[in-house]
Amino acid sequence: QVQLLESGGGLVQAGGSLRLSCAASGNIASINRMGWYRQAPGKQRELVARITTGGSTNYGDSVKGRFTISRDNAKNTVYLQMNSLKPEDTAVYYCTCAYGSNYLVSWGQGTQVTVSS
Repeated sequence: QVQLLESGGGLVQAGGSLRLSCAASGNIASINRMGWYRQAPGKQRELVARITTGGSTNYGDSVKGRFTISRDNAKNTVYLQMNSLKPEDTAVYYCTCAYGSNYLVSWGQGTQVTVSS
């Protein structure tokens, strides 16, 4: 199994920046890809960004050009740099990974990001 622990959420004004971190532990050698999803009140969970072991990335349309996902394999940590934040970015952000030959999924506990106008 893989355990994920997020950090870095908080309150920021519109136009500001935050960086989220997600540290993986457990069977980290089996991780295939890591990423971030978010869920705002009353909305479905949506993809923010994800990155493969090889460094390939993809982003949700609403964050392209503003958010950057990166990965430090030596620290087993994935980061989400969020710039030009908007009130609509307010949500609980969840770290996730797929691991093992069957691409099992693990989720973190979530971290709140609130962007004030």
